[in-house]
Parts: sequence; structure tokens; C-alpha cells
Amino acid sequence: MKKINFMDTSLRDGFQSVFGARALTDDFLPAVEAAVEAGIHHLEAGGGARFQSLFMYCGESAFSMMDRFRKAAGPDAHLQTLARGINVVALSAQPRDMIDLHARMFKKHGMTHIRNFDALNDVRNLVYSGHCIKNAGLHHQVVITMMELPPGCSGAHDPEFYLKTLKDILDSGVLYDSICFKDASGTANPQKVYDTVRAARKLLGDEETIWMHTHETAGIGVTQYKAAVEAGCDGICLARSPLSGGTCQPDMISMWHALKGTQYFLDIDVNKILEANRVQEECLADYFFPPEAQKVSSEVILSPMPGGALTANTMMMRDTGTLHLYPKVIDAMSECIARGGFGTSVTPVSQFYFQQAYANVTQGPWKKITDGYGKMVLGYFGRTPVPPDPDIVQIAEKQLGMSVFDGDPLDILEPGIPKAKKILEAEGLPVTEENLFIIGALTTAGGNKGLDFLKGARPIKCRKITPEKESPRESVSSPEPVSKSGDTMTMSQYKVTVDGSSYEVIVEDEMGKIAGISPSSDEQGTSPEEKSALEVKAQLPGNVYEIQFAVGDRVKEGETLVILEAMKMETPVISPSNGIVNSIEVVKGQIVQLGQVLLTLNE
Repeated sequence: MKKINFMDTSLRDGFQSVFGARALTDDFLPAVEAAVEAGIHHLEAGGGARFQSLFMYCGESAFSMMDRFRKAAGPDAHLQTLARGINVVALSAQPRDMIDLHARMFKKHGMTHIRNFDALNDVRNLVYSGHCIKNAGLHHQVVITMMELPPGCSGAHDPEFYLKTLKDILDSGVLYDSICFKDASGTANPQKVYDTVRAARKLLGDEETIWMHTHETAGIGVTQYKAAVEAGCDGICLARSPLSGGTCQPDMISMWHALKGTQYFLDIDVNKILEANRVQEECLADYFFPPEAQKVSSEVILSPMPGGALTANTMMMRDTGTLHLYPKVIDAMSECIARGGFGTSVTPVSQFYFQQAYANVTQGPWKKITDGYGKMVLGYFGRTPVPPDPDIVQIAEKQLGMSVFDGDPLDILEPGIPKAKKILEAEGLPVTEENLFIIGALTTAGGNKGLDFLKGARPIKCRKITPEKESPRESVSSPEPVSKSGDTMTMSQYKVTVDGSSYEVIVEDEMGKIAGISPSSDEQGTSPEEKSALEVKAQLPGNVYEIQFAVGDRVKEGETLVILEAMKMETPVISPSNGIVNSIEVVKGQIVQLGQVLLTLNE
């Protein structure tokens, strides 16, 4: 019989797939210790969204988390992280010096393995990052990403395409220790999985190590794994209660059971695993488990949404009060994939698809090309598996003011360490390698979330439950999110007049909390000057990330007045004319709705 290796992904991919990666280290360390006690010695411990989310939503450093994870797991455990090729764990593509720094820092903070993928399956994006991982003394697991195409699409994501990608990896000379086929959406047809792994085994011979990774989102994860194992796969990714099934990896005990009576087995003590599960369940008893994370979502087969991104996106939609739009957005994703060149729906491309679909739903089809999606179809992240739709490329060129690029993305990225060092020095912050990487990895178009963190902006936005009413709450000082149909909270809207001024107040019925206050659209009580002021309104729901001007400032037509953030996407609100800022109706960190007045201008 053949023993099948496994990695426990509960405490990285599980966190991302259920909580949008928002889990506090203090809460789960006993679960790490229990897993090791149960005989689990290969655990996923960080990387992916579990890097930036710790800084942005958990008020803690990812490097500190990794150190504490290592201490809890002991010196002998294999601790693995997830990297996205030239994006590594950052919000955008990183230059060569930052890619090298990523590998060295993760080695320094206790990691032993890095799984390294590129969403476009552009092997160029794996070569340099792979060499850095090996040079740092880490196990490099190089990845081929998989998914099912929307109906009517062909030309990629079949066994022939995956085998060609594998041959390109071998021909590139990239150094690696093992190979993984990664289906982040859990949508690849099991027969396709079998044919792909079988062809890879034939090409590689018997000595190479092959892994398979999938999610149970579409309800076929165990079947996919069984197909991969029968085709010659050596290792699979599994998770444990309450972070298994649904959007997570297939359950460890379920997979153990599925292999009974075959020539394959998992080397686990089920009773010890059950005890470790009990500890893990206790650790997370206070966390809010979104219902969409715990069910089969067969619609993702038509519009592949990764398990790790599904709840991250629904969490953000909860934050902005737009969860009721989710079915429309997931439906719109299909067209974004079909016209975008068939990049695999895995981070960051899955986010590009979702952001573009979100914009298409909230602002009109293709009225706004989002930054990530536009740059992808123009070639700035590498080559898509098939050429994108020429009409979409033309729209992207016009809206972004950029031309098509066919070169190596790394060649156009300036070194990141000198820029990060300059920022740290200007702010009087310690110039450590960790801080350099934090600054580089969390830079956005409108600011730097890493700098915000280092300067003390450490919000905690982890959704937990209140035992009294079992309704979700959020550990955050900013206003509670407004929820619409499809969420677990309801809301009521009232108009309140105070000293002659009218305000629209949104109240969560179950808790009686004020979720949002905005000036009433009714002009009663406003002065003639206010009536004549030009209102600048939000063109989409989101969070107020930055306000660029103050009352009394003179602005020019086309200048950015406010930056809104939604779905990890920053959208500038542009001044429609020259004028003077008459009033600012929102504050930084406030959740605003579509059409809400942000500020007014006197022309």
C-alpha cells in the first residue's frame, strides 16, 4: 500500500477560506500545539492573504505570527507558506530585491517550505522567485494552477495546457523540490485531474514528488483527490473541523475514510485527530462562520471563485453593505474570465476578476476598467493563457492610458528597498529588513497600509459572535457595516432633524446600533449657499480610505478628492469642476453607500 502525504491547511487556507484570513494569533495557538500532539507535522502557517490581512485587519505583524507559530509547532515541524510568483505575498507585483527579501525573511521567521504559483501560468514569473526561495534554503514547491473554464470557452485549462506548462517549467531550469497542481476554486473536473496528473507522472518518472491542492467549494474535492491519488499523486492538502469542507480543503477524516479499501492510506490516528479537532473548535468558538463558507456552491463551476477568495470578498461586501449584490457579481465574473484571457481564478487574478465584475455590476458593464484587470489584459503581469478580447484591451488602453506590454514584468519594476528605506527614514521608523518588506508589500496606489501599521494604525476587524444573540459583531472602532438582504442582519433607515439639519440614520434592528449617518437628501434646513453647492457623490459603495483636501481648499477639475476602497480596490473620486471645498460630509474609515454625498464644492 502507498502512504499519501498530507499538509494540514486549517490554520492558513482555512482562515482565509472562512474568515477572509482574519484570525488572531492568540486565539489559535493551542490548536497548533494540539495538531502536533495528534501527529501532524506538516502545517500551512502563513503567506497568501494571511500576510497582509494580519496588518490590515488583525492589528498584528505577520512576522510575529510566524515566530509564534514556529514556537508552538516545535523545531521539527514542516511549516509551509504560500507565495504568488512575482507578487510573493504583496498587494502588487514586486521588484527583484523585494522578491529576494521575501524568501530570506520567511526563512528567518521559521518557515521551511514555500508553495510558489503564478495565476497566469506564465513560467517567467516563477523562475526568479523560485531561485530566491532555493537560495534562502527553503523547499520550493513549484505550482501549476488549475480551474474549469466558463461554459463555451476553450483553448486552455485542459490536460494538454497543463502538460505544456509543466514542460515549460522543466525547460526553464527553475530549481524546485516538488510540483503541485493547485485548483483554488475546486472546479476542475475529476477526470481532467486524473488525466493531468497521470500525464505529469509519465513525464516526470517515479522519483519526482507531485502534490494536489483543491477546495471543497463545489462539492467535488474528495473526488478530485481520489482521482489525483489514483493517477500517481504523492501528497494532498487536507483540513480539520471546523475549518474543513465548504470553501476549505476536504476534511482529513473524510479523506481517510474515502481511501478505505484502496491501495492508498493516510497515516493518522483518528482518535487523536478528533481530539485535536475539539481543541480547534474551542479556539474558534467565538468566531462568526459565514454561511456561504459552509455549503456547497455549485455555481462556482460556471464562474470559478476560489474558496480562499469567496469569503474574503463576502466579508468585504458585508463591510460595505453590499452582500445582496454577491449573486450578480459572481454571475458577472463569468464574462470577465471569458474576455480576460483565461488566467486562473486564483490570487491575484481571482481578485482582478471579482473587482471587475463588482465594477460592472455597480457602475455598468465595462464603464470602468479596474486597475488590476486592466493591467492584466494589457500584459503587465505576464502573458495570459490566451489573448484577451481585443475590445476589452482597447477599452483598457483608453481608460488606463497605457499600451499593451509583452515584455518581462520584472524588467519594468524599480528596486523596492531604496524606496522603502527612504519612507522609513522620513517617518523616523527603524530601518529593519522586516519593516522594509512591510512597506514594500503593503504599498497601494492611494497610500501605504504597511506605513499605517508601523505608525500605530492597527485596527482589529475580526468578526465574532455575541453569545447573547448569536448575531455577528465586529471588533472595530469604525461604524458597523450596514447589511441588506442576504446577510444575517437587517437594518432600518430613519430621517432625523437636529437644529434644523436633516440626517438619514441607518440602524441595525437586531442590535439597535447606528450603522451610518449621512446628510439627508431632503434640502429642508439647508442654507442658500449649501443649496447651490455642487454635491460630489460616491459612485460605488466602499470605505473612505483617504480624504485629500480640507474645507476651504481650492481644487481643480480632475483632481482626486477622496479615495474609496472596496474589494481591495482603491477608486479615486474625481473633482467634476474647479471650485472650493465647501463641506466634507464623511470621515476617514467611514462606510459609504452608492450615491452618498462625500463633499460639496462651491464653484
